Amino acid sequence: MNHIEECPRCKGEEFAEGTDFMPVKPLNKKLSAGSLKIYRFCLSCGEVVSIRVENPGKFKSR
Repeated sequence: MNHIEECPRCKGEEFAEGTDFMPVKPLNKKLSAGSLKIYRFCLSCGEVVSIRVENPGKFKSR
């Protein structure tokens, strides 16, 4: 995985990951459970350096 090694805001070098437990849901599937967002953020200043979807496969059409 390609991670940012230095925070663009404060130049911090320690990061953590977390979620807000609010899933991203497909617009065309009203009953889908969706997938969690994973935030990667700087432990020094809190700047979010990336957001990714935990299970992008849930958005593929079948």
